[in-house]
Amino acid sequence: VQLQASGGGLVQAGGSLRLSCAASGPIFSSYVMGWFRQAPGKEREFVAAIRFAGGSTNYAQPVKDRFVISRINAGARKTVFLQMNSLKPEDTAVYYCAADRYTGGLSEVPGEYDYWGQGTLVTVSS
Repeated sequence: VQLQASGGGLVQAGGSLRLSCAASGPIFSSYVMGWFRQAPGKEREFVAAIRFAGGSTNYAQPVKDRFVISRINAGARKTVFLQMNSLKPEDTAVYYCAADRYTGGLSEVPGEYDYWGQGTLVTVSS
């Protein structure tokens, strides 16, 4: 399984960015895909998660109502998006996508995810 994250960049506060995570390899519809972020000097934190099958979602409180996670689940084409609106300087971080093979829910715990992408940097200027 390989995950390729893209879409990061520099944006002013109040602006928007859309991150993408292209998944290749044996990704099954039962998998949960998550976005996490890590700011300098801080631990990696949960942002949002979605299940390929059915599209159920979970969001961290700081991004609820501003970020939207979505996915394309079309056979071999599996991509997850994170639409980030009303960005704030505190959203500045490296954003990672991840895949969880075995789950009963939409986990917020990084250690429960099995595969990780390389990260994409999001910088929000004030």
